[in-house]
Amino acid sequence: MGLMLSACSSSQPAPPKSGPQVVRDRLAAAGDTPYSAELRALTQAGTRQLQLMEGRVNLNAPFTGRTTDTTEQYTEDVVITRQKVYRRATGTHGPWQQFPASVAKGGIRTDRLPQYVRLMLGHSASVHQDSAPLRVSARLTPKDVESVDRAVGRNLRPATTIDADAWIDNEGRVVRVRQKIHFASHPDIEATITFTDFKNPTPVNAPAAH
Repeated sequence: MGLMLSACSSSQPAPPKSGPQVVRDRLAAAGDTPYSAELRALTQAGTRQLQLMEGRVNLNAPFTGRTTDTTEQYTEDVVITRQKVYRRATGTHGPWQQFPASVAKGGIRTDRLPQYVRLMLGHSASVHQDSAPLRVSARLTPKDVESVDRAVGRNLRPATTIDADAWIDNEGRVVRVRQKIHFASHPDIEATITFTDFKNPTPVNAPAAH
């Protein structure tokens, strides 16, 4: 009888993993092969669009790509190489402005999205296991973000809190991040970055002078 009971107990299914552990498992299982994706990064205050960046970028490698950057003041073509970022007003044919590649990181570091999600898990994140892709939500402070990226955290210092959401697909890729940034005396700002249409990496070279 004892043997039979032992056999029965050993065949019981393992207890389900907690939501945070499911997220950690997905992130850990993500491949490290470089790939490219369509990028859409939108920053807005209420219904007012502050900035929209769209294009194709390379990930799981040095962040490179080609995008179009639109604000209320301008629309520019952007070429991001490993060393430099090149910007020029769309439709013009003059010289490109050049900047160090570090300025391309933006408000959400695309090369640190998994670390950002792990930061969320460390701050009482909610995991919505019924969503696809898997959604994680947490409330952060600028100081929390600074622990992952000092420069971005410092840029967020005027904020009081950040309500963050991240979506992770079955391959462990962080396919979307949304930040609702709250201020004490200014309207909230919402920044969302989304990746779709995953393909092989695309070559990115510095643009010709003209």
